[in-house]
Amino acid sequence: MDAFEPDLTLWDPWEPEEVVRRLGDIEVPWYIAAGWAIDLFLGGARREHGDIEIAVPRSRRAEVLDVLAGFEFFAAGVPSSGFVTALPLAEDSDSHQTWVREPASGLWRLDIFSEPSEGETWICRRNGLIRMPYERLIERTEEGIPYGRPEVVLLFKAKAARSKDEDDFEAVLSVLDGERRRWLARSLELVHPGHRWLEQL
Repeated sequence: MDAFEPDLTLWDPWEPEEVVRRLGDIEVPWYIAAGWAIDLFLGGARREHGDIEIAVPRSRRAEVLDVLAGFEFFAAGVPSSGFVTALPLAEDSDSHQTWVREPASGLWRLDIFSEPSEGETWICRRNGLIRMPYERLIERTEEGIPYGRPEVVLLFKAKAARSKDEDDFEAVLSVLDGERRRWLARSLELVHPGHRWLEQL
């Protein structure tokens, strides 16, 4: 299939609970990422979310997609920003984002981030010096929903720093302890030296 520009009005993302139900007891380390992770850390949905993202080790993405058999998979941002391309699993190895589409409805349900890793250690795709064991990276709600540590999520949000990213930073800042703040500050210096958030950290 040729690349095409997706209709973003067809995003009808699953809720975090539904993602957990769909992935079941899969042994791959995965977690809710981006804006939903911030809300889960803070205790509940603070705003509307147009999509939902999870992050998985790139080397184990196939295991996650196997669990979602029956859905369609598209490499997002391929061949260029704003486009998606339907690819066989074996050809999807280099793309960072995989969008999951429900064939019957044509609705987009999930966005999967594929990240570098080494064994049980997550590696930041923007700077390989930044690493963290998955057992520390992944936190859970009282209901058992896995989500990424907020300081790690904010590191990625810092690049664009859209209004919603700024809001997420402000919402989380007051509840970040010293260790989390120091980690974020050190990582920002590596990835985005001189970033404006550093003054507040």
